[in-house]
Order: sequence, then C-alpha cells, then structure tokens
Amino acid sequence: MDMGNQHPSISRLQEIQKEVKSVEQQVVGFSGLSDDKNYKKLERILTKQLFEIDSVDTEGKGDIQQARKRAAQETERLLKELEQNANHPHRIEIQNIFEEAQSLVREKIVPFYNGGNCVTDEFEEGIQDIILRLTHVKTGGKISLRKARYHTLTKICAVQEIIEDCMKKQPSLPLSEDAHPSVAKINFVMCEVNKARGVLIALLMGVNNSETCRHLSCVLSGLIADLDALDVCGRTEIRNYRREVVEDINKLLKYLDLEEEADTTKAFDLRQNHSILKIEKVLTRMREIKNELLQAQNPPELYLSSKTELQGLIGQLDEVSLEKNPCIREARRRAVIEVQTLITYIDLKEALEKRKLFACEEHPSHKAVWNVLGNLSEIQGEVLSFDGNRTDKNYIRLEELLTKQLLALDAVDPQGEEKCKAARKQAVKLAQNILSYLDLKSDEWEY
Repeated sequence: MDMGNQHPSISRLQEIQKEVKSVEQQVVGFSGLSDDKNYKKLERILTKQLFEIDSVDTEGKGDIQQARKRAAQETERLLKELEQNANHPHRIEIQNIFEEAQSLVREKIVPFYNGGNCVTDEFEEGIQDIILRLTHVKTGGKISLRKARYHTLTKICAVQEIIEDCMKKQPSLPLSEDAHPSVAKINFVMCEVNKARGVLIALLMGVNNSETCRHLSCVLSGLIADLDALDVCGRTEIRNYRREVVEDINKLLKYLDLEEEADTTKAFDLRQNHSILKIEKVLTRMREIKNELLQAQNPPELYLSSKTELQGLIGQLDEVSLEKNPCIREARRRAVIEVQTLITYIDLKEALEKRKLFACEEHPSHKAVWNVLGNLSEIQGEVLSFDGNRTDKNYIRLEELLTKQLLALDAVDPQGEEKCKAARKQAVKLAQNILSYLDLKSDEWEY
C-alpha cells in the first residue's frame, strides 16, 4: 500500500506497535518479581497499548481487522512473557534462596556491625551453601532468569567479600592521635567507613528500608573529599594510612554499582565470558581425546600421549581466571573432574594391560579385586560416553552395575593380606568416584 495513501487506522496501529516494540527488550530481560515497580510500569504501558489498539476503528475492513488482531496478539504475547518472567518457578526458587540469605544476614551480620560478636563459622558455611545452590538454579538460557541469578549471586558474593575483607585486613593502625591532628580525622572517617559497611550489606540484601544507595554513595564520596582535604605535612605513615582508608571507601563505592554493571556489560551471560570460553575450549579438546581413545582399534598406543595432553589441559584450567564468580568456579571444578576422570580411566587401562603381560600367582582375594577392576574399566568407558539425565534407562542400568561392583568388593575377604586390603580400598574409591561422575554428568548443570 502506498504510504501516502495509507489508511489512518493502519498508521495508528503502526505507531502503537512501535511503542510496544520499544519496551520489548525490557520485557524479555525483566528479572524482577510481580510486585516490583518496573513490572507495574511495563504492565501499565502494555495494557494501555491494548486499549489503544482496541479503540482503533476498523470500519469493517478486513485488512484493518487483521492488522489490529496482529497488533493485539503481539502486545498480549509481551504481557504474558512479562508475567511468566516474574512468576517462573525458577525465578521463585531464586527469590526463596535469596530470602534465606536475607535471614542469615539479618540474624548474623547486622548484629555484628551493631557491636555484636564476631562473624561465626555457621554464617560462612550457610552463605557458601546458598551460593552453591544458586549456581545450580536452571535458567534454560532465558535472559530474565540469567539476569535474576546473576544479580542475586552478585549481591550475596559482594556481602561475602565485604565481610571477608573486613575480617582479614585492617589498615595500618593504630596511629597515635598525638602524632598529628590529621590522624584524629582519619580515625573518625575509618569509624564511619565501618558503619557504612554494615549499611551497605543491609542495602545489598534488602534488609534496610531507611537508607538508599544514592545517599550512601554521597556519604562515602564526602568522606573521600574530607580525607583529600587533609594536610598530612608530608608524613609518609599518615599518608599511607589515609590512602588505605580511601581504598576501602572506593571498594564500597564499587559495590553500589553492581546492578548497573550487570545490565550494561551483559555480565550475566556467561556464554560470552572469556573464562567460560577457555573452559569450553579445554572441554572440547578433552572430548576429542576421549572419543579417540574409546574408538581406537589399539588404545594402548594412545595412552601416553593422551595422558600428557590431558595433564596439559589441567594446567590450562588452573590458569583460568575465576573473576570472583561462583558460576565460573563451579564450571572450572566440573571441567577438572571431567579431565581427571579420563586420566583415571587411562591409568586403569594401563594397569590392566600390564597385568596381562606379567601374569603370576596371586592370592585369590587379590585376583577377585582385579576382576572387579576389569569390570569397572568397562563400565567407566560407558559412563564416559553417557549423555542423559537421571530418568534415562541407561543411567539406571549404569548405576545398578556400579552398585553390583561395590557389593562384589564388599564380599571380598582379604584374609589378612595387606596388599589385598589396599587394592580393595582403592577399587571401592574408584567405584564411588565413577558413581559421583555419573551423577555429575546427569544433573543438567548449566552456566
């Protein structure tokens, strides 16, 4: 249709669709809950556009009716997506875990900054458990869930860092206030910084409704200005003391920018993270080596070269930057297990090959352990190739096979043979490690 002669109703529908399109990315990336201000704002905008679409007069014309229907369907789709993002089961799971962290901070940390006892091991263990559980929340690649998980992890890890930093590092104190009048001012500022830590933690965790990030940022910036204005008369020890306090304030200011940083840098999308890309590169090569070994006509020829390269891959993983990100830490941990499991598989295969070459008389119990090790080697090869979840028949079959081998080892009587006892112990550990590896491969973990 010629744009100059376009029907006014079509033009109006196109204007409305532009307005709807302008908020689409906000809807897709919405990571909050249904009681958030931004949720209500987006809901209002889309609902208003639906009313606008409904008010467009079609004059009974089929093309206008179809255009109005399409515009309404697109707006309704975004409204539905907004609602699904806010009420997704995994979004609710993230919120429930966060509320556990809030309770922990309210109970253990707020009293600490109000002059209570020291931070307990119970808090440290509790916060670590919460972080680990958050890294295992499934996002299915949804931007909204990735952002929600990232924001929540970032806040909790920031709290953990603030507390750890406070507990292990103190500025160069105490300096006597008699040394210089500036010292008294620095001491006063340092006390204010300690109070600000408690306020910041409460703000990050949403357990303080009487303070705002903006006000705290102004307070901290004001403290830096006060320190900058001090005349330390060239005294090196006082200048160093002031510098340390300024560095502490700057660290706290950095935590106030966490939310904005996540949105502007897309830090929540770990698929684009350079550390994750390095880990994926290592895993790709590990899988190539694994396939070569499992498919080779004469595997022993590959054992030495494969092990050497796999050890190199472990070295590459050791060099991966964790960026204080628990998801990257978990990704590296799992990658290390993948590579080490393949090395263990090769070690067992080599041991079984050597045993064939040097056949000799051995204790029946020791022979029974070796028979189980032979079975474990075959099962481990299948586990290495396994790609499924815990409901798969093959998973259940492999789990049963490994359990049978553990029972077989339990039935072996070493009859006092120390060598046999040690061999059986190693075989039990191997079987348990293969079971753990099978669980790891089947738990559908994601970045």
